[in-house]
Amino acid sequence: MTTTPSAPVFVAPATGSRLRALYAGNSRAVISRGFLATKSSNYWVVLSGFFEPVFYLLSMGLGLGALVGTVSTTTGQEVPYAAFIAPALLAVSAMNGAVYDSTWNVFFKMNYAKIYEGMLSTSLGPLDVALGEIFLALLRGALYAVGFMAVMQVLGLNLSWTALLALPAVLLIAFGFASFGMAVTSYMKTFQQMDWVNFVLLPMFLFSATFYPITVYPEPVQWVVQALPLWHGVELVRGLTTGALSVAMLGHVLYYVVMIAVGLIFTTKRLRALFLD
Repeated sequence: MTTTPSAPVFVAPATGSRLRALYAGNSRAVISRGFLATKSSNYWVVLSGFFEPVFYLLSMGLGLGALVGTVSTTTGQEVPYAAFIAPALLAVSAMNGAVYDSTWNVFFKMNYAKIYEGMLSTSLGPLDVALGEIFLALLRGALYAVGFMAVMQVLGLNLSWTALLALPAVLLIAFGFASFGMAVTSYMKTFQQMDWVNFVLLPMFLFSATFYPITVYPEPVQWVVQALPLWHGVELVRGLTTGALSVAMLGHVLYYVVMIAVGLIFTTKRLRALFLD
């Protein structure tokens, strides 16, 4: 009697095993290492990014503002020029802190210090490293934003109690730029390529309705500006600090939620491809 050989059975790897390969639930180890490294560095280097938007506010908001007078926001509200640019500079402050930490610091750790290779040779997964580094960048952006918010309060530029909601808003902005910045940096190999970071940030800073309403641009240019992440942050924070709330704010929030998700996915995949595959 002959027996028919049974078909081979393929057993798919457990979903839990694949998840553990990506995330060990120990991103706090990356954060702790970042805190120790910050303690041994020059604090003035960390704080330098905070002063740039403050100088812009004092020179243009208070100086030029005396000549400009009032400006109309997107919702048609008339506000003093200083109160118009201050929330935009608050968003810029959060962006600067998050981007500087998630690009240049990450670039050095990845390509020269080889820190991530050591981390990923332990039980840490690429998502642990991504979340830890993004949290550190988020914290730097938050510190910049809180300090700038205090300057705004002293100068009387928070025109509504809803300005309190600007703090979680700038955290969202910092999170978006940090996650996306780390994802982009994972593709950079040379310092010359890193110069593209400043090449992108500077025009985005100048043209995202930071210093004047978006309506001064021709309509096709407005569409380009509205596609930029900083414009969404500026509009969100400006609406909160001036009290001009609108349904459009939900769209700005959704923009950053998508930005965060895309940044996390790409960063995790790139770290895995670079150091584990």
